[in-house]
Amino acid sequence: MGKCEQCIVRQLNSLKSLSKDELIRISACKTTRTIKKGETIFDEGDHLNGVFCISEGVCKVSKMSSNGREQIIHLVNKGDILGERSLINDEVANLKATAINDMEVCFIPREEILNDLQKNPEFTLNVLKDMASSLKNADNYLVDMAQKTVKQRLAEMLIKLDEKFGKDADGSLDIALSREDIANIIGTATESAIRLLSEFKKKEIILLKGKSITLINMKELHKIAQGF
Repeated sequence: MGKCEQCIVRQLNSLKSLSKDELIRISACKTTRTIKKGETIFDEGDHLNGVFCISEGVCKVSKMSSNGREQIIHLVNKGDILGERSLINDEVANLKATAINDMEVCFIPREEILNDLQKNPEFTLNVLKDMASSLKNADNYLVDMAQKTVKQRLAEMLIKLDEKFGKDADGSLDIALSREDIANIIGTATESAIRLLSEFKKKEIILLKGKSITLINMKELHKIAQGF
């Protein structure tokens, strides 16, 4: 893995606020990991003792309910940082992070990040902004789960996947999710997610090919997401 001060990925997160000297220091103490599809980066109850910077790949961040059902809270991709909240409040992880595809991550020890939080106000502000954004998204997620139908949530999820991950060379969404993962994002049974995807396909709103999804009628998707 390259040096932090030369890494383009850091421009996508709060690490962009660090000075060259601070980045050189972090680069000297970070460790790198290759995480295979399906492997866990960290689990609920783990002591993280640092943060993870995603260099390549996508992971799902989820919470297990009391009845043993997984709820995917959000998807994390290249440039995002994991573990900031647990680091700052010095508590065990409240969520689980699992690789959706093969990943490359850098782990930065807790003491290094805390050192920069104490000495670099711009970095501290950017970390707080990222956490505030996450809380805002969590608020919106709770409202959506309480007030929107499953069909609305599916349409909205597909729109957000397009915005976050874009399209690959053939025009399909540049992320492949299992039907179970889709169900766990929108908070429904896998069978219901499959039925709704088939309905969207029949109405020529999307195309399906294995895990690949192509959005072909964005106007209709937006109408469904808005409840029309």
